[in-house]
Amino acid sequence: MYEVYISKRVLKNIRHMPIPVQRKMVNLIDDLRDKGPIRPEWPNFSKLVSDHYHCHLIYKWVVCWTYRQQGNRIEVYYAGSRENAPY
Repeated sequence: MYEVYISKRVLKNIRHMPIPVQRKMVNLIDDLRDKGPIRPEWPNFSKLVSDHYHCHLIYKWVVCWTYRQQGNRIEVYYAGSRENAPY
């Protein structure tokens, strides 16, 4: 089991997503918590750099996270539109 941390800024962005995309976000968070940071079954999943990963919820919406092995901590640092993604 992994600890998933989501910042207040990311939570605010999630509130602006359409409801079906928010549901997918919840599913992704559940997968990250239960299965870990490497989620190749999610659309366009890829490793960005070092311990940073991303995937698409749908074409327009993406999520980026980092994994810290100390404490099994996954931190979601971006959830929002593909155009503004930090990669």
